[in-house]
Amino acid sequence: MDAPALEARTAEGESAPRRSGWLFVATILVGSFLLFLVQPMIARMALPRLGGAPAVWNSAMLVYQALLLGGYAYAHGIGRFSPRNQSLIHITLLAVAALWLPIGLIAMNPSITADPVVWVPWLLSLSIGPLFFAVAAQAPLMQRWYALASGGKDPYALYAASNLGSFGGLIAYPLLVEPQMALHNQSWLWSGGYLLLALLVIACALRLPRGVVGREVQPPTSARPAARRIVYWIACALVPSGLMLATTTFITTDIVAMPLLWVIPLGLYLLSFSVAFSPRRALADTITRLAPLSILAFGGVVVSGNQERPILSAAIAILLLFIIAVALHTAMYRSRPEPDRLTGFYLAMSVGGALGGVFAAVIAPVIFDWTYEYPILILAAGALAPQQWLIEKISALWRGTPRARVIRLAFFTLLVIDIVIIGVLNPGGWLGEKHEGIAFIALAAIGFLAIGYRAAFVIALAGALFLFGGWRAISLSLDPHARTRSYFGVYTLRDLPSAGIRSLAHGTTYHGLQLYGTPDRERRPTSYYVAESGIGQAMLALPQLYGPNARVGVVGLGAGTLACYSQPGQDWRFYEIDPTVVDIAANPRLFTFLARCLPNAKVVMGDARLRLAEGEVGSLDLLALDAFSSDAVPMHLLTTEAFETYGRVLTRDGLLLVHVSNRYLDLDPVVAAAARAGGWSVAMLDYKPSALAESDSLAASSSWIALSRNPAKLEALAAGDSNWRALRARPGFTPWTDDFSTILPLVKALNPKE
Repeated sequence: MDAPALEARTAEGESAPRRSGWLFVATILVGSFLLFLVQPMIARMALPRLGGAPAVWNSAMLVYQALLLGGYAYAHGIGRFSPRNQSLIHITLLAVAALWLPIGLIAMNPSITADPVVWVPWLLSLSIGPLFFAVAAQAPLMQRWYALASGGKDPYALYAASNLGSFGGLIAYPLLVEPQMALHNQSWLWSGGYLLLALLVIACALRLPRGVVGREVQPPTSARPAARRIVYWIACALVPSGLMLATTTFITTDIVAMPLLWVIPLGLYLLSFSVAFSPRRALADTITRLAPLSILAFGGVVVSGNQERPILSAAIAILLLFIIAVALHTAMYRSRPEPDRLTGFYLAMSVGGALGGVFAAVIAPVIFDWTYEYPILILAAGALAPQQWLIEKISALWRGTPRARVIRLAFFTLLVIDIVIIGVLNPGGWLGEKHEGIAFIALAAIGFLAIGYRAAFVIALAGALFLFGGWRAISLSLDPHARTRSYFGVYTLRDLPSAGIRSLAHGTTYHGLQLYGTPDRERRPTSYYVAESGIGQAMLALPQLYGPNARVGVVGLGAGTLACYSQPGQDWRFYEIDPTVVDIAANPRLFTFLARCLPNAKVVMGDARLRLAEGEVGSLDLLALDAFSSDAVPMHLLTTEAFETYGRVLTRDGLLLVHVSNRYLDLDPVVAAAARAGGWSVAMLDYKPSALAESDSLAASSSWIALSRNPAKLEALAAGDSNWRALRARPGFTPWTDDFSTILPLVKALNPKE
């Protein structure tokens, strides 16, 4: 073939890749969609073994970030090979990872002594590690291949497409996939998507230049980024990543334990990349310019954890996360390297993401007794976010002149006075709400004037975080028994000495209230467990229903309130997953329910469903199900398989009591459907305390459902109270199983009762 013909053919071959940009975009979209579809899917598969605490999700996210880091490092590492060899290596990796299809969890259960901080990541890594690793490399690798196939076009815009795909996969799961498909079908759906991805990767590989002189991969020719610049990339990735997890923990622990809330922070975190890396810069630049003002205005408000308007506080926290993520990711984009160093840039980004996950999911729960990681990361965001003078004339006030030094001195003096007045001299609120508001406005004004002068702004922001919520949090931390934190949540103890009351709160929900002062007061069951409640009536009826030697099991220890229904001759045992709860309930300096009523209480540690499955058949007469993580629902305890376990451990005419009080979910249909599927008779009592009961025994409204396979037992239980009512299954509601469950039909805001 002559030279002109060869040149014409080469030019024709090169024009095709330039026209096939859509193929690389499709490959990136599919890979990212699968990557974030599998995250909630595998967490849902793990629910029967791991429970539903926010920390479980954070541990899962840590695994994902670590595997993402591995995938990015792999994509960076194979860049030294020729395009042909890159394609062979990656297709081989995809083929090897396919051995883990169909996707699912390996058959491994934790031991009683297993540390969930270690065990949860280990389980998830072994189950999906190779598949996630292979798919995680798609975004940076496909961008590099696109740059090679297109003749050097800028590939960074494709990262915006990557995160749109990620967002789509994340939102599709709770809204479309989970409500419509059982887990085994979800597994096959994802497996089919993986095979489609492999075909798309092969198609992209065929578009790569092959064997043309000068088109083999050469070492990068652009300047190597300085170490300081790389550290900046890592820091700008670390803060939004850690803040995404910290926001999820904070709003579900201290503000509102609303279902599906974890999806929103992660979704907006992903969208922030699409905004920051978009070729259209107007939105990203506007958000970045307003970021310092937003951080100052919203940061302290959110840290205060306003319980009077929890939905509004949660919305502000999520909006603040999005603004911070866009601002810091935009800062990374502005300092990005040339495309020949693209994978190194993404590797630094993934290192920062993984470090943020380690800080929020591993380090913070160990070293902090409250969600201190949240205000710390807010402060770090204020220090890193790009700053511009909102009003240019203000900049003259801070320049290095004698007048500027006086202004700086006045600034810090006013700031210290504000902090002292509000935080130190006014812990009890003696200034009054009006004067506190004035002081907070003054602080905001001081911070506003500092925007553009980073050091002063950070100090003002630190003051705002300290005054709005930090002071109160620190004061509780200084009390050695006021608060503690475990893998499963934050527990706060509060005393009201004037009324002789002590409370235990797990996140946003009370899990124990005790009257103290006299032995009789300390033995009195309170809150959801008073004698008139469903569980109270069942406990008092035990001798009539099952004789003097009734055997009782309680899932969820709390403060140990139910122990004060125990009577001599009865055999009681509690099932508790969190050792911290046992330490609190068993400490007579904190609560005396156990000490006064059941000093030698048997506590079975571990997940209740697993421990009950190990128990003897017919070993209990009554089982009370009262396990909640803050106000979140342990879904794996409400499936038909779980009810089969309860039926196995109960006697044939045993009684099962299920606590379904919940601010956000209507759980009645779940229990009713499980009862119908398992052949249980069922009745429900919605207890509304009188004003006298509220003041005398701290009684709280509660809803308990009683189930038995012997209808006579339910009739005997309900004989003394006409408020017991039959509970009928909701038409069309599908029972929860380990293979299928969805909470969308149960969210009260979406499905109000008529």
